[in-house]
Amino acid sequence: MALLLKGGRVVDPAVGLDAVADVVVRDGAIVEVGEGLSIPKGETIDCSGKVVMPGFVDVHTHLREPGREDEETVASGTAAAAHGGFTAVCAMPNTSPVCDTGAAVRFLVERAEERGLVRVHPVGALTKGQMGEQLAEIGDMMAEGAVAFSDDGRGIQSAGMARTAMEYLSGLGGLYVAHCEDESLSRGGSVNEGVVSTRLGLPGQPAAAEEVMVAREIMLAELTGCRVHIAHLSTAGSLALVREAKRRGVPVTCEATPHHLFLDEDAIASYDTAYKMNPPLRTPEDREALVAGLVDGTIDCIATDHAPHAAHEKELEFELAPFGVIGLETAVPLAVTHLVRTKTLGWGDLVRLFCHGPRSAFGLPQVRLEPGATADITVVNPDSQVEVDASWIVSKSRNTPFLGQTLYGVPTEVLVGGRWALRGGEVVSL
Repeated sequence: MALLLKGGRVVDPAVGLDAVADVVVRDGAIVEVGEGLSIPKGETIDCSGKVVMPGFVDVHTHLREPGREDEETVASGTAAAAHGGFTAVCAMPNTSPVCDTGAAVRFLVERAEERGLVRVHPVGALTKGQMGEQLAEIGDMMAEGAVAFSDDGRGIQSAGMARTAMEYLSGLGGLYVAHCEDESLSRGGSVNEGVVSTRLGLPGQPAAAEEVMVAREIMLAELTGCRVHIAHLSTAGSLALVREAKRRGVPVTCEATPHHLFLDEDAIASYDTAYKMNPPLRTPEDREALVAGLVDGTIDCIATDHAPHAAHEKELEFELAPFGVIGLETAVPLAVTHLVRTKTLGWGDLVRLFCHGPRSAFGLPQVRLEPGATADITVVNPDSQVEVDASWIVSKSRNTPFLGQTLYGVPTEVLVGGRWALRGGEVVSL
């Protein structure tokens, strides 16, 4: 049966498209894009007033399965992704046990095929157990479907080990995803080091703890030729390092998260652990620099770093609570509210940051709104609004700093290979 998305604003800068048009989907693929289209049989969805875009992807998601299914599962996490407008996620390896073998990657691929509402692309660990001492089974994991490799959550502390990993990946054409934190400088700090941390009496992480590692990874990428992606970049200094590296032709890309783009360290004054994440919220100047990095193209994509935690874990003293916030369901509305509605960016820029940029950085199949393309499609109502509350959240966890905020630009439809994952704003069960 065919499906007609009728009368939406169809936006895809990759094919030079930004116009009111119709999109016809049949057998999991886009078969026609144009004006005044109709189908003899099938279903027609009125997309008037909505924006139809190629499918969004989040390259930094923690699904927690196996090991912490109380916080999130493949089923619940991909449902949250669909609710947030995503057609695919890249699943980070810091599960329990760590995803550091071909068998572990195969488990995730099979579980996603059984229970995933959206596509799941595994990210394997760089080192065994993410301990930074021995290379993990990178070749085996790649053969089973791993799209990138990372010791996210810690980062490889030894420059020699990082070089070894990059040299190995370079030979395989793999991607090294860098969690940039020099632990000898961060020293267990729970917030950004500066005036705010001093006033609140909380141990801080200096910006240099990130920037030193960003500089190292760039230099090693230049040395080895390995493709490197900087995860959750959070400081103006890190951004400047990436900008200069790109100017020199170093194969480096980077992401920024919604919480680092739209919040700063002043938010932690309440000691609310919903604002505790790693890297920590930085200064207003850092936040403004990151937004500028979106505008000038230095930042390749917005990624959520969706990190679910059980409520009792976050209900501890600030220093004892775990790092991390959920983000799959609020990322797109936050971007629409703070970037599109303020005219900081346009809809084409959002497609670049949520679709083409992340896919290019991670070597994922590109999705375009043109005949013959896979029907991975995200539809957003720019005028719809939602007050973020616990009842609206689909994720198993509720640890978001954006509770109580009113946001615009709620995703209403998501198609994954022509199959409904979100329809009328409601998640569609498998």
